[in-house]
Amino acid sequence: MVCFGTAALAKEVIRSVHRHSAAGLEFFGFGKDSRRGAGVEMRKVMVGLWAVARGSMAVVLVVLAGTRGLAAQTAPPLPASPPVHLTAPEDHRRLMDLLGIKELRPGEEKDANWDEAKANVYPKLPAVLVEKNGKSVTTAEAWWKERRPEIVEDYDREVLGRTPADLPKVTWEVVSRTPETMGGVAVVTKRLAGHVDNSSYPQIAVTIDATLTVPAAAAGPVPVMMELAFAGEYKASLARPLSDTTSGALGDYGQTWERQVLGKGWGFAVLSPMSFQADDGGGLTEGIIGLMNKGQPRGVEDWGALKAWAWGASRLLDYLETDKSVDAKHVGIEGHSRLGKTALVAMAYDPRFAIVYSSSSGEGGAKLYRHIYGEPLSHLMNVYLYQWMAGNLLKYAGPLNPGDLPVDNHELIALCAPRPVFVGAGSSVRDEPGKSPGDGWADARGMFVAEVAAGPVYRLLGKKDLGTQQFPPIETGLMDGDLGFRQHPGGHTPVPNWAAFLEFAGKYLEGTGAKGQ
Repeated sequence: MVCFGTAALAKEVIRSVHRHSAAGLEFFGFGKDSRRGAGVEMRKVMVGLWAVARGSMAVVLVVLAGTRGLAAQTAPPLPASPPVHLTAPEDHRRLMDLLGIKELRPGEEKDANWDEAKANVYPKLPAVLVEKNGKSVTTAEAWWKERRPEIVEDYDREVLGRTPADLPKVTWEVVSRTPETMGGVAVVTKRLAGHVDNSSYPQIAVTIDATLTVPAAAAGPVPVMMELAFAGEYKASLARPLSDTTSGALGDYGQTWERQVLGKGWGFAVLSPMSFQADDGGGLTEGIIGLMNKGQPRGVEDWGALKAWAWGASRLLDYLETDKSVDAKHVGIEGHSRLGKTALVAMAYDPRFAIVYSSSSGEGGAKLYRHIYGEPLSHLMNVYLYQWMAGNLLKYAGPLNPGDLPVDNHELIALCAPRPVFVGAGSSVRDEPGKSPGDGWADARGMFVAEVAAGPVYRLLGKKDLGTQQFPPIETGLMDGDLGFRQHPGGHTPVPNWAAFLEFAGKYLEGTGAKGQ
């Protein structure tokens, strides 16, 4: 071995590393299996060595001759950097800077359009059955092999973000098993914890919280409805007895739906998406998104919270496929508001889900971006909500507009085909203090029009569309086809449409264990 003791010779080490990058990585503790992503750490080492080389203090560096052959004697790997912590405004500004955006269009409620006559600003929708080369899609094969992948790519790049390819394994634990009675039905409830493998970055631990409740006396495996629950709603679902009234927590509208599901002879699962990915831009370097980025901020094409929450729903479905009490071929998914968007994304990206109830999902969900009524795209991408989507979507709230998007949400619904989709909403009036509650922010008509525009794909695949292009009166359910729609007369709540959805779902979820209940 050769010993060096001067700053000048330290510079020679750096030159050698630059000339022999593979050997240099081994010298600094990066073996063949750990060189991926080591460039950042190499730059840190270089900076440190140059600092020493420029200083007046002598250094002693031992260079092992033939480092390729003596990898066993190399230094241990440098510890991974801790997660970067940015506030939501800091991270939002960082993404805008990456995209060269100075400001977004105004997007508060006072800036929204509440006149339906002015909503059709961008009347031309992307043609769902025309390929990018202009070729019409006339067969199911062309849909699956050509057009559908094009739509998925556009959503991944511009709207929802790209799901990482190397996602970690989730190991499920049954934390508890409790026999109990709900609504006069004997059931068994399991508390579940999905432990996410964080060996790639131990600084971030991720656990998926969920429950599963099934009838105790079922004749066999039963269909299951999976609900995506807000944090407070999930907590309320654990309280006993279940309450018919809201706890006041965000997203908690009472727990009546569970008893309705049990009345069908089915089971239900409740997933807590916020347990594994915070609903906050300041939390994007934590949770499953932070774990995959090793604590670093997102790129503009990286997945947002909607995709991450949908990933968690798929992992819970993995568990349900192993539970003998569950008919895993008949698992539906439901969510409301931001989680209604998530439920639709999960349905679009995971073909194992049998049916979806997307409630008041609005902008970023079942609503057309191009239908300018209620919540505008610029509100969806503000500092409080941008974490749901890919950073690239900021472009369409600033220098570009919804008409510039390569896709729109009739195509998100079409990605669910041929499986059934039920869209629910409240009244189309603006929700104002002192007046009857409304759900205009979610834009029921904009969601209805999106379902109509998804119809050609359902027909191509041998299924039935909504059956009409006329917006139906309130409380008139459209449920004869494989696309369903209903608008209730109240505000922003999924409760009034649950019974109609379960009637719609009854055409699809009759598993062996549910019969005769």
